[in-house]
Parts: sequence; C-alpha cells; structure tokens
Amino acid sequence: MIVRRSAAVDGTARVGVRATAHVAVRAAVLAAVSATTVVIGTAVAPAALADDAASSASSSPSPAVPSGLYGSTDPTYDGVWRQSLALLAQHTVGVKPAAKAVDWLTGQQCADGGFAPYRADATAKCDAKTMVDTNNTAAAVQALAALGGHDSETGRAVAWLKSVQNADGGWGYVAGGASDANSTSVVIGALAATGEKPLDVTSKSGESPYDALAELSIPCGADGGGAFAYQPDKKGKLAANADATAAAVTGSLGKGFAGETVKPAGDGASCKAATGADPEQAAQNGAAYLAEALAKDKYLTSALPGSEDQPDFGNTADAVVALTTAGHADAAADSVSWLESNSAQWAEQSGPAAYAQLILAAHASGSDPRDFGGRDLVEQLGATGPAPQAAAGSTEESTAPSADEESDSDGPGVWWIVGVGLVCGIGVGFLISGRNKRQQP
Repeated sequence: MIVRRSAAVDGTARVGVRATAHVAVRAAVLAAVSATTVVIGTAVAPAALADDAASSASSSPSPAVPSGLYGSTDPTYDGVWRQSLALLAQHTVGVKPAAKAVDWLTGQQCADGGFAPYRADATAKCDAKTMVDTNNTAAAVQALAALGGHDSETGRAVAWLKSVQNADGGWGYVAGGASDANSTSVVIGALAATGEKPLDVTSKSGESPYDALAELSIPCGADGGGAFAYQPDKKGKLAANADATAAAVTGSLGKGFAGETVKPAGDGASCKAATGADPEQAAQNGAAYLAEALAKDKYLTSALPGSEDQPDFGNTADAVVALTTAGHADAAADSVSWLESNSAQWAEQSGPAAYAQLILAAHASGSDPRDFGGRDLVEQLGATGPAPQAAAGSTEESTAPSADEESDSDGPGVWWIVGVGLVCGIGVGFLISGRNKRQQP
C-alpha cells in the first residue's frame, strides 16, 4: 500500500521529484477527468503538463485548511489521502487520534460511499462533478476500519468499490479506468481490513483482484522478472515498476498499508515460476525483485522526465513494508538504517503522509518510530494536526503541539499509487503522480 499508496499524495510526493510536483500533477489528473468521459489507457504524459499544472497551482490561492485536518498545505488534491495515512499510522503505534480528525474524514464521504480527494463543502451533495476515486476511498476504509466503530461508513465505501470493479478483477484510479497494480492493491487492503476475502470478491466474469495482479506480474527470467508493472503499455508489454511492485507485494499477500510483521521466511527471496494466479508466489517474486533493487544503494529511485534520478524515500519505505510482510525483513534492514539517517528533511517538507509512511515502515521492520534516527516520528506526525488523545494504556494526554498551534512545512507527501503513465483513452494525457513510469531502482 499507493499511493501507493505510493503512486502516494500528502499525497504522492517523494523528495525533490515528487514533493514539488505532486499537487500540480494531481490537479492535472482531476482536471482531465472532469473534462472528459474517462477511459484510462497507458501512455507517457508530456513533462510540460506537470510544468503547466505546477504554474497554475502555484498561482492559485490556497483554501483555508480545516482545523481537523493534518497538514498545513492546500488539501484540494490530497486531503483524504494524507488524513487516512495519518490516522492509520497513529492507530498502528497505539495512539488514539483526535475525535475531530476522525470526524473530518468521515464527513468527506459521499452518500454513495465513495471519497474524493477533498470536498471543501462537505455538506453539499456529491454529484457527477465530484471526483470520487478508488484510491482515496480505499485509503479511508483502511483507516476507519482500523480505528473501529465505523461499520456504516466502511460498509458503504466497500459496496461502492465492489460496484466499480473491472471485468479483469482489478481497479483503476477512477471508476471505469483500466486496472493498475497500485489501485488494485490499495483496494485489496481495504477489503481485507473490513473482513472481506479478496479472493471471493469477483467481477461478473469471475475474476478476482489476484487475477488482475497476476496479469501485471513479470515472469521470472524476463527483463525485470518478478516485478510488477503499473499497467501494460500500448503494445501490451510489461515494464518493471518498483512502486507498483512494492504495492502489489503487500496487496498479493492480502494486506494494506501497514503490512504485517511475519516470521522470517528463512531462505532469501527468489523468483520462481508461478502456476496461474498464485498470489503468494507472485508476492515472493516481487519481493525478490525489491531485494535486488535495494541491494545496490539501499534505496529506490524515481525521476520526472528531464530530471536526474533521485532517492525515492516514500517508495523505499513502502518497499520495507512489502519485504517485511513477505518475510524478508533482513533484506530491508539496510534500507531502514538508510531511512533513519536520510529521511528527516523529506518528511519535514512532505508532511503527515510522509511521517505516516516512515512510521509504518519502522513499525513493520521492528524499529522504534519514537526513536527513528533520533527523531520521534509519532510526535512529529501529531504536531501536523489536532493533538491526538492519550496513547493506548496511558492516562496522559499528548503534549505534542497541534497544527493550529504550530505550522509545519507540509508539502505533498506519499502517494504509493500511480506513475506517470495514466492517460485518458480519448487522448487526454495526464499524470497521477510525479513518478517516471520508467522508474529505475
């Protein structure tokens, strides 16, 4: 898990490459979707699109940030995403989020169950112009299901997700969009979080989400063998994508953003031929790809067209969760140490979703998120929004300053979901995340 994850949004931003581009790119996505009947295909959107959107976004006035929302930046394109990750991360480490933070998230839901990235007027009815999507909906489900007591909201959201499942068993970012590994994986996490068995959630043609992921898994021995592609290209060819692989490993194992700490697998990760839709083997194959990709520099990289490859902190954190969930925490150990030493500036610039990703990676790997490279990630996350309630088993209230008291430098953060490859089938090109679809580890 995106956006994921995480193509990711404080939302999807990663340092440099994604942190500066995500809000602009996501603006281009939603603008394109609202301007056309959306049928998603695959192509590479022009780099100029991100530049134009960035210029437009930077010149537009930012709406006021609601007091219940984490982060201090414009929530238009990532409000629900960053809120969901923040709440989930707090719950994962035993912190009870502020009631008004949870209320803000539930208040964003449309009557049909779906969630849009942000609704400034949550009292207004959602209509055809409300850009609900699978990723924000599934992220909200994961957070609310973890917190408990929100069966009505999660039930309606899951019903909406099931209603927009594609014939191949997967999901695209928007209803009707071609299935991609990231979106399918974040929905799997939502299904599992609510007690559904993803294998039993099938399309009218009988395909499950695992069938969709199997179609995006690159065979062993091929270029990028073991990895997952985000989507096939126009010719149906699959290209290895580390972000999609991290999401799909966790998804293939039926887990969400938080993953799961499991007993070490024993043998090192290796790619082996799978028969049919074997999600467990597909996950192990993806883990082998990630382990090899991380072995060289300890981190994954990403780049926007025309720029140099740069460390992708969020994607590296996602890979740590994926490897740990697949039973290969040893292959992620050096990456955890690297994140401890190098992620501080990225998290500070990117905001709550980035802190959340680091917390989830630290927790999954057995590290202490309250002493991560000398930093208390839990306190830093709490300082970006309303002060959380007492931690589980504690009678003391959190003393972390809230965003109302202390402004942070929150920028677009993690969206593990999509790469630069989403394009409207009728020719409207746009990016969902500031990630190069030709991403190299």
